[in-house]
Amino acid sequence: MIFSPRRLKAMVIKEFIHIFRDWRSLFLAIAIPVMLILLFGYALNTDLKNIPTAVADLSDTPQSRELVSLFDGSAYFNVSSRAEGFDDMQRLMREKKALVGIIIKRDFAEKLLKGEHTEVQVLVDGSDANVGRTALNYVQALSTIYNIKLSAQALRTDGMNVNVLPRAWYNQGMVSTYMIVPGILAIVMAVIAAMLASVTVAREWETGTMEQLISTPVTRLELTFGKFIPLYCIGLADIITAIWLGRLVFGVPMRGNPALLFFVATLFLTGVLFFGLLLSINLKKQVLANQIALITGFLPTMILSGFVFTIANMPMPIQLLTYIFPARYFVSMLKSIYLKGVGLEIIYANFLFLCVYTLIMVVAANKRLKLRLN
Repeated sequence: MIFSPRRLKAMVIKEFIHIFRDWRSLFLAIAIPVMLILLFGYALNTDLKNIPTAVADLSDTPQSRELVSLFDGSAYFNVSSRAEGFDDMQRLMREKKALVGIIIKRDFAEKLLKGEHTEVQVLVDGSDANVGRTALNYVQALSTIYNIKLSAQALRTDGMNVNVLPRAWYNQGMVSTYMIVPGILAIVMAVIAAMLASVTVAREWETGTMEQLISTPVTRLELTFGKFIPLYCIGLADIITAIWLGRLVFGVPMRGNPALLFFVATLFLTGVLFFGLLLSINLKKQVLANQIALITGFLPTMILSGFVFTIANMPMPIQLLTYIFPARYFVSMLKSIYLKGVGLEIIYANFLFLCVYTLIMVVAANKRLKLRLN
């Protein structure tokens, strides 16, 4: 049967009417993405500031106090407690009054002035592995700065000086929110697919209206795209909202081309919506389709896309598994466009994989609907 724009328009209007009548689902479709970006943007912030720190300065010399002031003057450490020795330090950390403990030995300044090797013991509360690992990284960074300073002072006596100027590209302040907010776009679209697309056809089966649609001249293409277009409009509104909140609330810069970002997001949104429609066509039950969509769409997007957990740190079998899920490619492109400002010529490989996924989902949903209607 010939594709008719008039019938497609009628299907789209029908779906919009149904969506606006079901105001609870519409409210959730708009409110949940806003909640997600605010929740993830604040809760998943891995930047540690003002870490409670205890110091046992057994040397009590200008050299040791300079080292302590380096930690206390940092935005990452807050020297809030003083300890008399190892046992006192252990008590402070056991009572959670300190997450980091610094013990400076009595001969610290003496060995330093003689040019001998000296050590400072740093204790980190490892009961929270993520906090402990991040705190150790900060400690190592500050110790490197202190060593460079000492080296510069030693060289200056011979008329020499060394300046080290570290710089992080693309995210100069190493703000974790800048990496998290782009990934939230993928989560938002996965939620839309799970909440709305996965139940739209199943609802027709459950309420018995599918038989009425079958008896009309509407073709399967008009049926699937008639259900897709309203959901796409909602998803596009959520994308705009997420980008706007990321910029307004968290100050995430948009260094790339906004048109390229929307084009890539549209491609991914089309793929996940047709994936939801495919589940809805096959399962015929709203609750079951929604649950399967969460398991196969939302959870992999959250865990296996590189959004929260670094893929390179995963076991090799899990790394290979991530290639199946389109969110891996989409999140990688989002970060490159958002923070690096790259063009399509750099991310073309991920873009092609995403195109293949979207095409497969569109064809599979229409083919499966044809089998179901026959």
